[in-house]
Amino acid sequence: MLGLARRIVGGRPEAEDIVHDVFVEAWRRAADYDAARGTVKAWLLLRTRSRAIDFRKSAAVSRTVTVGDGGWLTSLVDPRSDASEAPDRARLRAVLGELTEDQREVLLLGYFEGLSSSEIAEHIGIPIGTVKSRVASALSALRAALSETRGQA
Repeated sequence: MLGLARRIVGGRPEAEDIVHDVFVEAWRRAADYDAARGTVKAWLLLRTRSRAIDFRKSAAVSRTVTVGDGGWLTSLVDPRSDASEAPDRARLRAVLGELTEDQREVLLLGYFEGLSSSEIAEHIGIPIGTVKSRVASALSALRAALSETRGQA
């Protein structure tokens, strides 16, 4: 959660505040969790992402895009990370590696950088409809590949 928040907001203190707020919110709203919609981990990560994006979009935060060199994909599997998460990260890395570069780029900008579809379109110089279709096809491919690998496990 801290890594996700830090990737979106940029600073560790801000990310720590966001993670703290998410845990407080989760404690207060635990009854809202629905196991049929996903895991607790996914629920917490979604809340973290939403909070971080809200923080980035606040008036007090500058709107700069900090897109790196594309090394984010290889960083998904970090040998120093918790070994219990390694299979999930390896599977995600493999599935993301199967996407086209265009699909990965829009997911990176939207999910990890917190940009809206119109901001992505402006940033990479393509029509907003193209951004939306790339996101839709990427998510569809991810969903299909992850459901296949889950069935094999």
